[in-house]
Amino acid sequence: MFNSNKERQMEIEMVTIDELVPDDHLLRKIDRYIDFSFIPEKVRSYYSEDNGRPSLDPLVLFKMMFVGYFYGIRSERELE
Repeated sequence: MFNSNKERQMEIEMVTIDELVPDDHLLRKIDRYIDFSFIPEKVRSYYSEDNGRPSLDPLVLFKMMFVGYFYGIRSERELE
């Protein structure tokens, strides 16, 4: 009777983000057609490489703001 719960607790289900986001989703299309690789070079002068804590990737920050614009998310907390 009690063994069934223990067995179930030992199970793991692995899920990737690729499985959760449909292939035809707007953000997948944007990622496929827009090359954001120019951003790190444009903002490099604003980041210190040898002073303080490591910064967040500027590309991630830009994409977060991009998503916020598309979905009307005005709060950075909501966006995170």
